[in-house]
Amino acid sequence: MKTKESHLTTLEEFKETNYGARGGQEREALERGYKDFRAGALIHDARVSQGLTQEQLAAKVGTSKSYISQIENNVKEVRLSTLQRIVEKGLGGKLELVIRI
Repeated sequence: MKTKESHLTTLEEFKETNYGARGGQEREALERGYKDFRAGALIHDARVSQGLTQEQLAAKVGTSKSYISQIENNVKEVRLSTLQRIVEKGLGGKLELVIRI
């Protein structure tokens, strides 16, 4: 069976081509921004997968719908204690923090 030649690029290849190698100023700014965005995106995906609205999640956590929206859209940084409440009380999950050195 003959396979077609793939013209796909991995995310790592794309970042290297467009933002340079790790350690460069532009690439590190991209990576920092991605990490911030990822927390909001993960909360959004978990909330949607559980069929919760922002308002419902906010009520479970004891905050406002606006605050949940700002976190999900990376407008506002979330404190670790608030993130833990969102994950554990609001979503019924467990927050795990990893530090790699």
